[in-house]
Amino acid sequence: MSISCRRFAHLSWPEAAEAVGLEGSTLVWPFGACEQHGPHLPLITDAFFAERMLVEVLERLPADLPIWMLPAQSLGFSPEHEAFPGTLSLSANLMFQLVIEVGQQLAAMGVRRLLLFNAHGGQIGLLHVAARQLRAQCPAMAVLPCFLWSGVGALKDLLPESEREVGLHAGLAETSLMLSMAPELVGLERPVDGDHYTPGLSTTPPMGWSLEGHAPCAWLTDDFSESGVIGDSREANAALGKALEQALADHWVNLLISLMGSQWPPVRETEGL
Repeated sequence: MSISCRRFAHLSWPEAAEAVGLEGSTLVWPFGACEQHGPHLPLITDAFFAERMLVEVLERLPADLPIWMLPAQSLGFSPEHEAFPGTLSLSANLMFQLVIEVGQQLAAMGVRRLLLFNAHGGQIGLLHVAARQLRAQCPAMAVLPCFLWSGVGALKDLLPESEREVGLHAGLAETSLMLSMAPELVGLERPVDGDHYTPGLSTTPPMGWSLEGHAPCAWLTDDFSESGVIGDSREANAALGKALEQALADHWVNLLISLMGSQWPPVRETEGL
């Protein structure tokens, strides 16, 4: 099946009606952001990754699976990056309402599962809350908020622990992935910035705490970084990016095939019961 056939917005209305009426009909909504990614990566980095990776994944799925992608949401919730020009951030309320209103319309059409396929770490929590509220309001539709980089076991063999743990933004992983997927969008600089793990620095969390993880804080990028990068992009290369791309694609192909072969998660067949 061509990816055009997987794009929900490319269907006619009779085709859309037929699609959502199929058993296990599933729509995947890519989420990204328009925000600074250092002096070397484009503002659209997260939205680019969400859409391009989803296209690659859907092209590898069996043609008979009833799954389609929605148009990408390229503006997101990015207040942590507002100190840097180019960042466009929607309010939390607007993002929340966007998910609810679109989700309600999809549920009314008969869609059985909606995946929020997000590649921007700064809105993970917001999309989880929105997904829970949408599920409560539309109990006949399952809602699954997902993050592109979460749970990908192969990353531990591809990235050093330092970048897995503290390379949070425009560091080794994102720079390498963009070098593989769209090298023409990557600038020549390879910044290393946002040091928040060297003992003795005022930016280094006390023992047990971190910017993200089990005991996080609500950080702003310019608290730690002048370049907009939090991580180390110096060793970024296209070969690593290709390996990351393959690992991400394999992970999500396996997850979606598993999901589409199941009746999970449970939903209420009739709303209001």
